[in-house]
Amino acid sequence: MTSIQSLSAAEARRAALAAQGFADPRPTGNPSARALHRVLDRVGLFQIDSVNVLVRSHYLPAFSRLGAYRPELLERAAYRRPRQLFEYWAHEASLLPVDAQPFLRWRMAQAADRSWGGMRRIAAEKPELVAKVRDTIAERGPMTAGELEAENGPKAPRSGPWWDWRESKLALEYLFWAGEVSTYDRRNFERRYDLTERVLPPEIVATPTPEPAEAYRELIRRSARALGVATEPDLRDYFRLKPDQSKPAVAELVEEGALIPVAVEGWRDVGYLAADARIPRRVGATALLSPFDSLVWFRPRTERLFGFRYRLEIYTPAPQRVHGYYVLPFLFRGQLVGRVDLKADRAAGVLRVPGAFGEPALATPFVPVADGELALPAATGGSGGSVRGAGAKRRAFAEEAVASLAAELRALAGWLGLERVEVAPNGDLAAPLIAAVG
Repeated sequence: MTSIQSLSAAEARRAALAAQGFADPRPTGNPSARALHRVLDRVGLFQIDSVNVLVRSHYLPAFSRLGAYRPELLERAAYRRPRQLFEYWAHEASLLPVDAQPFLRWRMAQAADRSWGGMRRIAAEKPELVAKVRDTIAERGPMTAGELEAENGPKAPRSGPWWDWRESKLALEYLFWAGEVSTYDRRNFERRYDLTERVLPPEIVATPTPEPAEAYRELIRRSARALGVATEPDLRDYFRLKPDQSKPAVAELVEEGALIPVAVEGWRDVGYLAADARIPRRVGATALLSPFDSLVWFRPRTERLFGFRYRLEIYTPAPQRVHGYYVLPFLFRGQLVGRVDLKADRAAGVLRVPGAFGEPALATPFVPVADGELALPAATGGSGGSVRGAGAKRRAFAEEAVASLAAELRALAGWLGLERVEVAPNGDLAAPLIAAVG
């Protein structure tokens, strides 16, 4: 191999942000369906999660990049004809463009071996039930799991404190994993299922199934486009591939010239730069990020890119939580500079902020240089050169970040139909944020 290219840590960060759509200006006025699809073209999929303490997670990535868009634009793309998105297991449960479906059929074909234990058991031990469930959907049309349970007889006992999946639900989920049924729409977040050939556009159903190796290459290609620069594990994680699937695909894309090996400052592993990746001179985006946003969902990458250690504490007992129940990272000038615990109190019309916490980059945006003065790192938007009056600049940076966070919280509250923002006195950012929110 010839000499490998190199990127600074700041260049890698800016490449990642640009690939995820954060170098694009937010639209003025009401974001259009075209703007929403531009976001989806960049990120490739939105992860779905059931937690609704703030808003369902799949609605947030577009808000982070576009501002106050209309959620019905996403719902129409996902659940109305002509259908542009579909649900499947991509990076966990996901909404993704329908043209990705043929490249996930290899996963569907492995349902008997790779689906979760209860689904595998039902398929192996009660194939007649699986067939009955499919036949019922084929005959009756879109149905929820509850409607199927009523159709197929008395409810079985609960299987445990976390799950209430009876056998017909397990059969449905197996058929979903196998690609035989898909989400037709959702009612109060509950899926209604229909046969896949009646959900997807006819041209997608008619698309020939690619060979698995071709599908792996295409999924890695999409991962690379969405990540900008990434290690092989980063690329693998985006669509949850296995190493024996991703490593040959990465090597083939390097040979093809679609991926360029790079040495990234501070990275232990080789990086791969997408051939068409942009590396802007600066990224000035401000955004609150879903815990399941594709910029931060792979925690080792988040720590490597931003020096930001992030752990979701939903399942941590309340007394042991460090930052809170549903904590959103805050992006400011290309850095993750803080995090806020958020809750939509719909009854009171309040966006509650139970905690607000700053990162070192927010408190100390300058670093010492050899001549004893202070320099603003390129990552914060500065040139890296010597700067006098560093204390004042540090304060100005922190004040601007807090003001921007307050503005973003007010915008989020308005988008959610909430009347005001209330910040609890918890965390080192709470006092200045309370003053900024007003």
